Amino acid sequence: MSTRKHEFIIGEYYHIYNRGVDKRKIILDKFDLDRLLKSIKDFNRLEPIGSIYEFSFKKDKEKLGSETSKLVSIIAFCINPNHFHFLITPVVEKGIEKFMQRIGGYTKYFNEKYKRNGVLFQGNFQSKHISDNRYLIHLSAYINMNNRDKSGNKILSLSKSSLEEYIKNEKGLCDTKIILDQFKNPKIYLDFAIESWQDTQSRKKALEVD
Repeated sequence: MSTRKHEFIIGEYYHIYNRGVDKRKIILDKFDLDRLLKSIKDFNRLEPIGSIYEFSFKKDKEKLGSETSKLVSIIAFCINPNHFHFLITPVVEKGIEKFMQRIGGYTKYFNEKYKRNGVLFQGNFQSKHISDNRYLIHLSAYINMNNRDKSGNKILSLSKSSLEEYIKNEKGLCDTKIILDQFKNPKIYLDFAIESWQDTQSRKKALEVD
């Protein structure tokens, strides 16, 4: 792995992202999407599990998935057809590095399924340190809304974000508490997320005009 401008520190938050090499799609059907989501869930643990196929036969897999065994805490995510975003914090040393290395095994699955060779993602994953709370909550909105239009309607069918975990306040892949505790209810967070996303899209459009 190449040298980064920052270290990953337990308790600090990071935007992790990458895209398919040459902007190619990394998700071609619903099974691919489900497979990557399963990788995110099953590989986020201290204990090595082998392959997902092997893990499916382990009787104690629920125990291995306990809150104390995670590598990272996922705050928000979005998987799109050609790229992904995570907002995460490591809960153990080298948690982010190990987590990303393990879900990188998706490349092997993809190559075997589609009879291809070589890398799937565009080099090493990218990362940005989240420096303050305002950045944190706006980034959660950016990631949660990344597969939606300015009105909040989902526009990418082969995609999945954590937005529903936020607005339905249901347990899933994410630890939403640090964000949702700053809003009176999920509806207010949704309104904030849509407004933040609209502002982001407007700024992008202005830059294109200039």
